[in-house]
Amino acid sequence: MWMGIDLGTQSVRAVLAADDGEILGSGSAPLTGRREGPLHEQLPADWWTAVTAAVRGALRGGHRPRALAVCSTSGTVLLTDDRGRALTPAVMYDDGRAPGRGLGRARLLLDAHGPGHITHQADLITARLAGRRLPTDSSHALKTGYDPEREAFDDPGQPGLPEVVRPGVRIGEVSREAEAATGLAAGTAIVAGMTDGCAAQIASGSLAVGSWNSVLGTTLVLKGVTAEPLRDPAGVVYSHRSPDGGWLPGGASNVGGGALRAAFPDADPAALDALARAHEPAGAIAYPLGARGERFPFRAPDATAFLLGTPVSDADHWAALLQGVALTERLCLDYLDFLGAPVDGPLAFTGGAVRSDYWTRLRAEILGRPVRIPVSGEPALGMAVLAAYGAGAAPALAGVAERMVRLSRTVRPAGSQRFTGPYLTLVGELERRGWLPPEVASHAYTRTERQR
Repeated sequence: MWMGIDLGTQSVRAVLAADDGEILGSGSAPLTGRREGPLHEQLPADWWTAVTAAVRGALRGGHRPRALAVCSTSGTVLLTDDRGRALTPAVMYDDGRAPGRGLGRARLLLDAHGPGHITHQADLITARLAGRRLPTDSSHALKTGYDPEREAFDDPGQPGLPEVVRPGVRIGEVSREAEAATGLAAGTAIVAGMTDGCAAQIASGSLAVGSWNSVLGTTLVLKGVTAEPLRDPAGVVYSHRSPDGGWLPGGASNVGGGALRAAFPDADPAALDALARAHEPAGAIAYPLGARGERFPFRAPDATAFLLGTPVSDADHWAALLQGVALTERLCLDYLDFLGAPVDGPLAFTGGAVRSDYWTRLRAEILGRPVRIPVSGEPALGMAVLAAYGAGAAPALAGVAERMVRLSRTVRPAGSQRFTGPYLTLVGELERRGWLPPEVASHAYTRTERQR
C-alpha cells in the first residue's frame, strides 16, 4: 500500500492506495491564507496541522503504507533553519510582490528575513515527517532556478539553495515523533515527490511519449511526455524531468472555470449546461481569462478576457465561455505541435471540469479527438503511484501507473466541423490584438486545414 499527500492552495488531501490502484482510505483538511493586494501568504504550521488531519483520515481503516510521496503548488517557497523548521511565512506561487517565479520569491524572503534555507511547500512537510531537513526534488526546484538538463542551479552562488535529487528517489523515513502526530509507522519510506501538475499527470496515466493530460479546474494546464526536452524560445512551455528519465513538457493558461464563476457567481452549472446544448456554436466567441494576463499558449501580461459578439441569453453566454475554454485548449495543442512535440497520442482529461459530462463531451468535440477519463485523476493518487515506483514496485513509472491508474470511460467526438469557424475567428482575433505571434497563428490555420 502506498500514500500520496497533495498540498493545494485551499486544502490538503491524502490518499492510501493498494498496489492495484484501489483507494483504501482518504482524508482532507482545509487551508486558509492571507491576501492583501499582491501579497499571498500561508502559515507553514497550518500545513502541518492539515497534513496530520488528512493523513489520519486516510488511515482510519487501519491500513499502513510502505512508502509515501508529497506534491505541492509549484513556486511556493519559505525559509527554514538547519532542521527544516519554518523561519518565515510561505510566499505562495501567485504572490505578486516579486518577479522570477519561485526564485524571485525566495530572494524576497532572504532580503526581508536574512539567512535561511530556501524550502518548497512539500519540503517543509517531508522535513516534519522525517524530523530533519531532506533533499528537495528537481520538479519543485525548477522554478527556483534548477536546470534539470544540467542537474544544477543556474545561479549556484545563490545563498540557501537546497540539495536536489530526481523525483522518485528515496530520501528518508518517517520519524517516531511524526508517527505520534500522524499515525504513520516510523520507518515508512519517504520518496521525493513532484509539483501538483506533474502529480496529476501521473494520476492520469499519461506517461508514454506523445500522450498528454489536460487538467481543467480554475485554470487550464496541459502536460505531456517527450523523449527529449521541448525547446521553446518564448518560454511559454517548460519541461520537468520525468522520474524515469524522459521529459514532461507543459504549460498553464489562465483560462478556465474561474472565468465561469466570475461571470456567474451564483449559477447552477448543471442547469446552465443543459441550456447551453441549444447554443452550439454560441452566438459570441469568448476568450475566458480568469485574471489579467496570459501564460499559455502565448505570453501576454496585459491580456484581458473578451467576447466577440453579444450573447442573446445567459445560456448563450455560458455556452460561449465553455466553448472558449475548449477553443483555447485546442490552440494550446496546436502550439505544442508548432514546437515539434508529438501531440497525437492518447489524451486524458482530469480536474474538476470532468464532473460535467456535457463540458467533457464538448471539449472532445472541439478538439476532434477521443479522450480518456481516469477514475481518479487527483494529484494525491499520482504521488501514491510515485511512492510505489520509488519503493521499487516496478522498474518503470509507466508500469506502476498502468497497474494503479484505472480508466473510467473514453469520450469520442461525433466528428462535426461546426466549431472550426469559431476557432479560426478566435485565432485571428488573438493575432490581431498582438498577443498570438503570427507564425503560431499561421501554424494553427495550416493544421486546421490538414484536419478538415
